[in-house]
Amino acid sequence: MDNKDSEAEIHPLKTEDVKAQENHENSVERRIVSKQSSRLSRLSRWRTAAFFISLFLCLIIVFAFSFIIPCPERPVSERTWFRNYDNAVAYQFLAIEDANEDKVQDVIFALKASNGTSSFNRSCLDEGLPSPCAFVAAVSGTNGRVLWERPAAEEIEWMECGIKQLGGAEAPGCLVVGKPGSLTAIDLQTGKVQWRQSSDFGANYTVLTPVSVIPDVDSDGVQDLIIFIATGDKIKTFIHSGKNGKQIGSTESLNVDGKARYIRLNPDSSYFLFYTENSLYAYSLKDLYSAATGMEIKLPSLEQDLHWEKNIDSTTHRLSLLSSGDIRYLAKIPGRSRENILVVNSEMAALINAQNLQTLWTLNVSRVVSEPLLGYYKPDVLGIVLESEIGPNVMIVESGSGAVQWDLKLNSRAESPGPATLSTADHRSTFLIWGEYQAAGNETRSRAPLQKLYLFHPSYTNVLLELRNSTDQIIAFSAALFERSRHACYVLLRGPQPSEEPGSVSLMKRKLKEDVSESRVIWLSQVAVDSEQYVRDRLYRMRFHSR
Repeated sequence: MDNKDSEAEIHPLKTEDVKAQENHENSVERRIVSKQSSRLSRLSRWRTAAFFISLFLCLIIVFAFSFIIPCPERPVSERTWFRNYDNAVAYQFLAIEDANEDKVQDVIFALKASNGTSSFNRSCLDEGLPSPCAFVAAVSGTNGRVLWERPAAEEIEWMECGIKQLGGAEAPGCLVVGKPGSLTAIDLQTGKVQWRQSSDFGANYTVLTPVSVIPDVDSDGVQDLIIFIATGDKIKTFIHSGKNGKQIGSTESLNVDGKARYIRLNPDSSYFLFYTENSLYAYSLKDLYSAATGMEIKLPSLEQDLHWEKNIDSTTHRLSLLSSGDIRYLAKIPGRSRENILVVNSEMAALINAQNLQTLWTLNVSRVVSEPLLGYYKPDVLGIVLESEIGPNVMIVESGSGAVQWDLKLNSRAESPGPATLSTADHRSTFLIWGEYQAAGNETRSRAPLQKLYLFHPSYTNVLLELRNSTDQIIAFSAALFERSRHACYVLLRGPQPSEEPGSVSLMKRKLKEDVSESRVIWLSQVAVDSEQYVRDRLYRMRFHSR
């Protein structure tokens, strides 16, 4: 302090200069701080404004989507609808596909008539066909409205829908095999003809069904078709382009010893198994293509299986499987790693390992009368439904072991439709079975033959629900979930067949729950666990699942 005071006394002017400089620096700092604070306040106001503007825009968007812009309407499906056609006959064919892309399944069927419905006013002459002719029609699954209909052929031998890339279109299509020999590809969404080709199938032929889709062998970017035509003891092989229907290569004949049917297997390679009452034949797709075109197929995924080739006779193409005499049905059964083969003859059923051709199990069952059907009696455990002439008439067999899980004695007519299954949310299945149940001690058949539809679910092993009965001639029957994991329905096509005189043809879709609520409860044993109404209510509330 003494030094500062003495220095101030010695240099009074210097001290005043220093103070002035300090005051100037302080004022500059104050101005800078004030500018910065004003900038920050302006920035804060801009941020506040931006926040409220963003909030306001968000509220406008939410309000618009909630009240102004309508949500896409979900189609409301009618519980029951009918389509009736007069002076017509129906073909034994039903397909369940989404034709109009509304996420509800639709019904495609075929009938023979002189004219279509009044809403389309189509006639056979429009397609250059004699009248009457075969029409293909798609009907909305929601309300039964006709989506499209098309005169397709003089007669229909077979029809198959859901074929992808048919005609090079993005949407799936339907292939109609007509008489006289013709192939017609129809767009599933519009009903327009993609292509039509005539083919010389010969006289008195039968189409082996289903038509098989094979990989693209003519390199046009569209998968192709292979069709088998049976004439006497020969099977003719036709390979056609899926894009334009033209035949690829020439017609090749396979020799068999009687009326044949076939299934297609897809292990590591693709094989076709043809079976008659007495014999079993195996052909690889590679062999069939080479015989038709004279060229080797260049698809590595279709190489022949060495173990199979060792068991196939190189001259006759016979395949030795078990005692393969008197074969009634062959069926593909999914296994852990690949498909297995179920062989059903007149006295037993046997499951064959498709990899080493060894027998996995056998089961005594006599005179099976319908194609084996897959379903789930236990959660996620695949079962096989077998219908036979000799009781028990209905059996559910575990596919892995061959053990009988459930059986029932049921009188079935030869013309009764086959069974159907629907997957439920508990990882099991609902089984729909046609026949006539008669309690023990009351086994006399009724004078007027009835076809009764029964529902069985494994949650009640001693209960059948009788859903409906009918004396009408049922041409085709199918059951499906018309929406994903919901709206379980069945479809009935009734009326005269093509070999009979024309009459009234009726197509009906009915929601399964409507019949469950009005059903008759049948106790298979004397012990009633719950009340009948409780059983109906529980099965009515049952949820379904699209696997």
